[in-house]
Amino acid sequence: TIMDKYGTDAVRLTLCSLAAQGRDIRLSEERIEGYRHFVNKVWNAARLVLMNLGDGKEAVESANACASKGLDGADVNDFLYERWILSRLNAVTGKVRAALDNFDFDVAAREMYQFFWHEFCDWYLELAKPAFSGNDQAIKQTARGVALFVLDNSLRLLHPIMPFVTEELWHSLPGREGYIMTAPFPAPSPEFDSPEAEHLVNGLIEVVTAIRNIRAELNIHPGARVKVMAIAHSRRAEDIMQSQG
Repeated sequence: TIMDKYGTDAVRLTLCSLAAQGRDIRLSEERIEGYRHFVNKVWNAARLVLMNLGDGKEAVESANACASKGLDGADVNDFLYERWILSRLNAVTGKVRAALDNFDFDVAAREMYQFFWHEFCDWYLELAKPAFSGNDQAIKQTARGVALFVLDNSLRLLHPIMPFVTEELWHSLPGREGYIMTAPFPAPSPEFDSPEAEHLVNGLIEVVTAIRNIRAELNIHPGARVKVMAIAHSRRAEDIMQSQG
């Protein structure tokens, strides 16, 4: 059967993604296979986070502290990437809750797909790798705790759509007891909102994406090291450059 071939979670995610109101669903194996890649992405991202937790107890304590009071420090550049991903998690949590309340399953699936793959995996986990392997224990523990916190909340947000892989991964997280289906569903937390962090990191993403596009246009080998000169022509550009030291 299709579920045997691609997995139940991939089929459920596909159906939810196509379940726009007033639309006939044209199901194809190519679509299901594409969403199976997302299921694999969730699994691999969880493995990456778990491999970098070190002492799981300290990571749990850091994640719990993050959940209760957000991040310490008045300067947005302190733990900038962590502030950004928590702010983005907060935004997507509100959108997913509203979509599920309105039975807009396609919106919920699309929001989680975009956030988890393109923001959490493609950007935050890559930006956090130096912190994971660095020598500064405070920075390392904060990055670990935030990664665990975002993964935990993402699994709970995905659980109504992808119940099997999320339940399995839930039992791999340190400090988690019981079942994910009975865990509280995430809700937005005002202390995580950081428009300034989003402003800075989204600008950085635009710069990096532009550089990658230029490399591709000029057929520069992906492994080649290049020097990049950035000249700020606006206050926003200056802020982005200053945030990167």
